[in-house]
Amino acid sequence: MKTRKFITCICTLFAALVFAPFSYAQATGAAKSDKTNVALKDYGPKAVVLDIESLTVANENFVRALWTGHKLQVTLMSIPVGGDIGLETHPDSDQFLRIEKGQGRVFMGDTRDSLYFEADAGPDFAIFIPAGKWHNTVNTGSEPLKLYSIYAPAEHAHGTVYKTQQEAEANDPK
Repeated sequence: MKTRKFITCICTLFAALVFAPFSYAQATGAAKSDKTNVALKDYGPKAVVLDIESLTVANENFVRALWTGHKLQVTLMSIPVGGDIGLETHPDSDQFLRIEKGQGRVFMGDTRDSLYFEADAGPDFAIFIPAGKWHNTVNTGSEPLKLYSIYAPAEHAHGTVYKTQQEAEANDPK
């Protein structure tokens, strides 16, 4: 009996996750494209619901804070063709990256001189970076690499915008 209740609960949750966006769009008349009229700014730490895919693709800045809370931050990134995020490490925080558009090559390792992990990644790929790992992502495609990053805790100051990698490195040196 407990197994049946568990399965019913899981099925209900799955249905809610799958069909809720359609119900919202039907009830409000909203379409996905209507959500792109949202300003690119730092919305944190207040509660907000955003179309992160559209905002990520629309972002033209190297780094732009989208939501900065007390214990978590989301930034949008646009890496130019042939460019990279920059070799870095976050000693006390894990990091999550998701690619929305473009192609990249991911490098990770225990030291800056030993990046033994390499993988190609493209749209809809998630990259999980453990705390303390040195890492970099290089744009290997023919268009800007559009991705978002989740840091916990926040990595940048609220409202951070760096138009270029050089500006980011000058203002936020690691």
